[in-house]
Amino acid sequence: MIDHVAHQPVRPAVTEDVPAVKAVTDAAYHHYIERIGVVPQPMEADHAADVAAGKVFVTEEPGGGRVVGLVVVEARADHLFLDSIAVHPDAHGKGVGRRLLAFVDAHARALGLPEVRLYTNAMMWENQKIYPKYGYEVVERRVDGPYDRVHYRKRLR
Repeated sequence: MIDHVAHQPVRPAVTEDVPAVKAVTDAAYHHYIERIGVVPQPMEADHAADVAAGKVFVTEEPGGGRVVGLVVVEARADHLFLDSIAVHPDAHGKGVGRRLLAFVDAHARALGLPEVRLYTNAMMWENQKIYPKYGYEVVERRVDGPYDRVHYRKRLR
């Protein structure tokens, strides 16, 4: 069976998407609250401001349905920072995350940036299995306030 969700385009989020951006982010990160002992930072982001600043890109269900995944990115001087990636739990296993990560790479290249950087909480061990599969390498582990983070980078060719 061909999965059509993975082939949905990724587009810039618009103001009307803000409630969906919040809902998908909350659904994707909520289960980590108990594990890490704090609310994950993406859940506390100012989604409206991020959308207005052009940092949020979304993908929808086939046929222009509801938003099922998103990335929050920020262009820096020498890299694209992947601030957040969120896939609604209902869409897990359908290629949404893979599609979003491919978009991030393409977006960085389009901006002329040589690498993508991100970090994840050390207690989000699922992510530490996923990112290396997509070419990310661990740079360091550092505690930032209440967050114990593993920092990654991916050099683009």
